[in-house]
Amino acid sequence: MTMASETPMQKTESRAAPSATPKKNNWARMFGLREMGVYYALILLIFVLTMITTYTGQDNYLSILNMTNVIYQASLIAIMAVAMTVILISGNFDLSVASVAAISAAVLVGNADAVGFWPAVALAMAVAMGIGLLNGSIVQFLGINAFIVTLGTMTAVRGLILIYTDGRSLSVKDPEVIATMKAFEGGKFDVFWLLVAAGVACLALGIGSILKSRAAQKQLRPAAVGTIIGGAALLAFATASGGELVLRTPVVYMGIFTTLVWFVLTFTMVGRRLYAVGGNPEAARLSGINVLRYKLMAFVLCSGAAGFAGVLFASRLRSINPAGLTGAELTVIAAAILGGTSLFGGAGSVIKTLAGALLLYSLTNGFNILNLGANWQGLIEGIVVVVAAAIYTVGNQGQAKGH
Repeated sequence: MTMASETPMQKTESRAAPSATPKKNNWARMFGLREMGVYYALILLIFVLTMITTYTGQDNYLSILNMTNVIYQASLIAIMAVAMTVILISGNFDLSVASVAAISAAVLVGNADAVGFWPAVALAMAVAMGIGLLNGSIVQFLGINAFIVTLGTMTAVRGLILIYTDGRSLSVKDPEVIATMKAFEGGKFDVFWLLVAAGVACLALGIGSILKSRAAQKQLRPAAVGTIIGGAALLAFATASGGELVLRTPVVYMGIFTTLVWFVLTFTMVGRRLYAVGGNPEAARLSGINVLRYKLMAFVLCSGAAGFAGVLFASRLRSINPAGLTGAELTVIAAAILGGTSLFGGAGSVIKTLAGALLLYSLTNGFNILNLGANWQGLIEGIVVVVAAAIYTVGNQGQAKGH
């Protein structure tokens, strides 16, 4: 029996049909809730808080002073959340980040007077990264679930902090060390022209992409429009500052760290391999990727970022309480979830995670301005996280059905 062959027209139609739907849905997907939900929520929240503060006669919520204050408050959690995104992309989990940050702060404060600030920082970072290596080794070599391992590490490290501090608060006494801590954490930078340059660069990239698409008679890419919108937002923020935009050093550290991680994940082979490792470890292994190395690297990076956040935390207070940063790991994970990072690996965006952290701290800042109690704050933040998870889950199911 012979089968009828397709005509050239039928072949052309059969090849064109599968690609037509993605092109048609490209814009809807790019600007839908699944991709842009955290940005829409952040903009809506800021708009609502601005309307409320204006109506009640309070200081404008959109003031540069308040905006920079929110970013400063979110900076430490955002640093840890960006690293948490990396470890979630790799297909693992780390509940010990806040405990690692706390022990890093305790080691710094406990040794700074004796050995100086920078040697104490090196010791604190070594302890933090050592815990990350321990977590990764137990998970990868013994095959124990990362949730269980890091839950145990979180509890054990809290116990170590109590032993190390003897249950008492520690503080720095040396005036020179205190001055160095203030300079390291409390310094200020005028980033007005840097923000202007970044905005112009985004506009140039977006417009260049549009012109290139028109010249090649290709469909306009939604990413180009998104880049233009981002550049316009940066320029608007810089313009609203009146020519002077001062940010604290933790915000600068956060920006540099986020940019580096974003660049690596987006434009390098390391980033592509990390996504592959998280999406399908066995397929990644068969393609020649050292899965063990990438998963261990993610654990060390996550604990290293937590250790650095602990150094900033200790430098801000020049002291540490044994209970310091308790519960912060939940805020870190919530920021990553709000940014749409998958808990199953292989998907995530550090820029969206940063927006998730800003969303959480905008909520906190708004509660403080409106004099709402901590009970309401916890309730509403919990609802926001659950709703965000529901939106992303439904979005994923919809994409799966579409395919």
